[in-house]
Amino acid sequence: MAAAATSSPREENVYMAKLAEQAERYEEMVEFMEKVSASADNEELTVEERNLLSVAYKNVIGARRASWRIISSIEQKEESRGNDDHVATIRDYRAKIESELTSICNGILKLLDTRLVPSASSGDSKVFYLKMKGDYHRYLAEFKTGAERKEAAESTLTAYKSAQVFKASLHFS
Repeated sequence: MAAAATSSPREENVYMAKLAEQAERYEEMVEFMEKVSASADNEELTVEERNLLSVAYKNVIGARRASWRIISSIEQKEESRGNDDHVATIRDYRAKIESELTSICNGILKLLDTRLVPSASSGDSKVFYLKMKGDYHRYLAEFKTGAERKEAAESTLTAYKSAQVFKASLHFS
């Protein structure tokens, strides 16, 4: 335990994120990795930290995306059977899941825009973060409708194109 006393808060949070990952407690893993990001005063995340952050968010969002697909499928079945009472209940539940999806996506997108992309000094990490940004806009586009869906889809394309252009520029420098 003596070693823990000498480690920095950042190292402690990385360790706790790894522990949370082993326990499959991904929401907590996200919290620990957000603390790591916040404590890295304009320093770039290490490759390990970047990957832990990605794994944490991927698992948190992945579970909600799966839930959304299942509930949407049940909603369509109930609609085709004319079970209006059930459809209304399912729509409310789907809206709750969509709210969680929106919150998670907005959380990582804010972190990417305000902290991770601006502090990315290596080309690899910048490309990684831009692709990640594209992924989370794409996840929003999967369930949003109307103008919100159009905006999410356009943001997806912009982020992926930026990653592609940046990656291409790395090969020519």
